[in-house]
Amino acid sequence: MNVIVVSAVCIYNPDGRLLTVRKRGTDKFMHPGGKPEVGETAAEAASRELLEEVGIAVAPEDLELMGVWHAVAANEAETTIEATVFTAPGTWEAHPSAEIAEIRWLDLRAPLPRDLAPLLTDHVLPALALPK
Repeated sequence: MNVIVVSAVCIYNPDGRLLTVRKRGTDKFMHPGGKPEVGETAAEAASRELLEEVGIAVAPEDLELMGVWHAVAANEAETTIEATVFTAPGTWEAHPSAEIAEIRWLDLRAPLPRDLAPLLTDHVLPALALPK
C-alpha cells in the first residue's frame, strides 16, 4: 500500500459552513490542501496550498493544528494518506483556482452528502462534533 503525506485546512465562511473542494478529474470533495514540497513543514504546505487552490492567505504560524490521521485516499487506488489537518482562524470567502474544479460550503448541521473523502467522514467531521 502506498502512503502519501498531505496537509489540509478546515476553513469556514461567515455562515459557519466548512469549505470543501473537488479537484479536476475527481468526484470526491475534501479539504483544500496537498503534498508538501521539499523542505516545507506541514503548516507551510497547508498555507501554500490554501492560497493556490482557493485564494485564501493564512500564514503558517496562524494555522491551528487539529490532528494527524491516516485515511484511505479519495482519488488514488491502493493508497493511504497521512494527513496533518489544521484550522484557520476567522471566516473566509473562497474561489476555485489551480486544479480545483468546484468548491462547496458544507452545512455541518444538515445531512452529509455521499461524495465526501474518507478523511472528512472518518476523522475530521467526528472530531469537529466533539464538545470543546
